[in-house]
Amino acid sequence: MLAIIGGRGLTQLSNLKITHRQVMRTPYGEPSGAFLFGTLNGHEVIFLARHGYGHTIPPHLVNYRANLWALREQGVTEVVSVATVGGIRRDLEPGMLIVPDQIIDYTHGRDATFFDARDVPYSNIDFSLPYSPNLRQRILQGAALAQQSCIDGGVYAATQGPRLDSVAEVNRYERDGADMVGMTGMPETALAMELELHYATIAVVANQAAGRGSSREGINMESVNMVALAAMSRVRDVLERVVNCSDVD
Repeated sequence: MLAIIGGRGLTQLSNLKITHRQVMRTPYGEPSGAFLFGTLNGHEVIFLARHGYGHTIPPHLVNYRANLWALREQGVTEVVSVATVGGIRRDLEPGMLIVPDQIIDYTHGRDATFFDARDVPYSNIDFSLPYSPNLRQRILQGAALAQQSCIDGGVYAATQGPRLDSVAEVNRYERDGADMVGMTGMPETALAMELELHYATIAVVANQAAGRGSSREGINMESVNMVALAAMSRVRDVLERVVNCSDVD
């Protein structure tokens, strides 16, 4: 089963035919909100708003472990994350869609692993390829079928938030090789791998990062929200096609 985790601008999936809602409990606490069960183009899907349905949970307080654990307990094997980012690379302009293939973690103090107990066997996950190659290809295929432009590949810089970054910080991310910056990519990506879930992200460029282009003199949050909301209709078109693409291996 496929799950969709929505970020800024995607607190509901209007094209999801909801069958029921269910509140979940996990050993790690409560997820961000009730799970919405339904069908998308005839396929069973679960939807969850990462920041809560009123967008009230900041990035550093999201219970990533509970979200993913509960999804797996419901039989989810694939997770498509939708997240907004700031474009660091000069050609990444507001409204663009990207499917990143690498990530750098700048977060701190978050519950970043399920292996957090002594005297219990653990494993070192191979994080060389953070995102599922097969699920990434399904998203790109879905975008092509929906006739929506989508950039293949890019490095996501995951930062702590909830504040935005300084120009100097963005310059650092760029020197480190990052193409975009967001606040929710980690530990979500690594936790999904620990649970052996196929996981990939659709990143929506909501603004150019600090010091770049239209954000050279600062970032207008009203504009960020407007761009994110406008782009989500395109994301929904892509997701409708993704569920019809071939299952991952």
